[in-house]
Amino acid sequence: MKNNIKIFVTILFVIFFSASKIYSNNFIYKPVDCDSLEVLKLYSLFSEYHKNKDFASALPYGWQVLECDADRFRKWIYYKMEDGLWYLHDSTDVSPEMNESIEDTIIYLYDLAIEHFPEQRAYFESHKAFILEGWLEVPYEEVIAEYEKAIKDDIEISSYYYNRLGLLYKVNASDENDYKTKALDLYTYLQNREPDNPQWPQELVSLVDNIDQLVELRKKNWYNDKENLGKAWDFVKIAMKAENYPEAIEGLEFLVEISPETVNYWNQLATAYQKTDQLTKAEGALLKLIEIDPDAKEHYLNLGIVYGDMGKLSKARRYYIKASEVGGGWALPIYYEGFLYEKSARACKFDFETKMVYQLAVDTYRKAVSMDTSLTQAKDRVGALSTSVPTQEDYFFRGYKSGQVLPIEGDCFTWIGKSVRVP
Repeated sequence: MKNNIKIFVTILFVIFFSASKIYSNNFIYKPVDCDSLEVLKLYSLFSEYHKNKDFASALPYGWQVLECDADRFRKWIYYKMEDGLWYLHDSTDVSPEMNESIEDTIIYLYDLAIEHFPEQRAYFESHKAFILEGWLEVPYEEVIAEYEKAIKDDIEISSYYYNRLGLLYKVNASDENDYKTKALDLYTYLQNREPDNPQWPQELVSLVDNIDQLVELRKKNWYNDKENLGKAWDFVKIAMKAENYPEAIEGLEFLVEISPETVNYWNQLATAYQKTDQLTKAEGALLKLIEIDPDAKEHYLNLGIVYGDMGKLSKARRYYIKASEVGGGWALPIYYEGFLYEKSARACKFDFETKMVYQLAVDTYRKAVSMDTSLTQAKDRVGALSTSVPTQEDYFFRGYKSGQVLPIEGDCFTWIGKSVRVP
């Protein structure tokens, strides 16, 4: 290794410092004495010139340090050498020949760093890929391979390099490669890692003409790796976003079979069943949720809604009341209870008995408001039903007095079993 570096450095000095206006007035190349103290002296000279941004003077000493010992100062020297080469490359005083030598030199530096500083391998691989992409005319496959190595070595590297790779995938995608699928995986990962960054959803959308195509692409991606829960979940999320619930159900049923205790899978499955009017299956999914997550008030509320949609009003009320109890006096389920009474009244002929059911609905809405004054929808319903409840004349002509409790009866309301009080 030392011989290779020595040969390279000797050639470099000939090219580097004879081809450019930038050269060191302080350095004359001579064989290196790799004595420990001599190397320390060389590194000190290198570091001092680097600190003063005299990179042309610094770099030769840096190369001599690496010729002697590429490991000893690895935590500092590779970054500083990189600084110098980048600075000189971007300098207006640099000739085309100088730039060409810098481009070759920095690739050699990165290869040394990757070998001798493995803790930061991904950093140098990603920077090498950027140089291959931006400075050198190399085939895109080579650039892609280098970015992929960097990400494999450190999945947490900067999203900038992820995006560089994603753009290469997109530009070079064809029917003969899997770059579109790889771009999909890459931007999905970034979206999950940085959910507040609006760029990643936009990149995903740009891969397809519409969201339905994205659903199909995600599904294909999952099918190619059918046992991969992450890909199944990514497919489900985009299907749910597209409101393609039948597709989402396929992925969700797979997920709950493989991971039957995951609350979020069951929750989404219950929603998808409900959206497709598969109410019996929605009921089963919500009962499973209550079994594995009994302290979540939302599960009881959602089950009450499903029973309401099924026409099982008494059961719906039971779960609304349970949701309120589990939620420590949660007002929203009481609003839904009131809506059950209102819904029941609408389904029957409008007579005094029906008016009393509307009054029960109003009383229940008021109870919800007393529990949570911000529940504006309950306040709105009280106002909307103001002309549907019994009037004082209705009570007077039937001989009912203020404070009297009247049971709700009639064939249309047998499930209710409640009373109203004459105002």
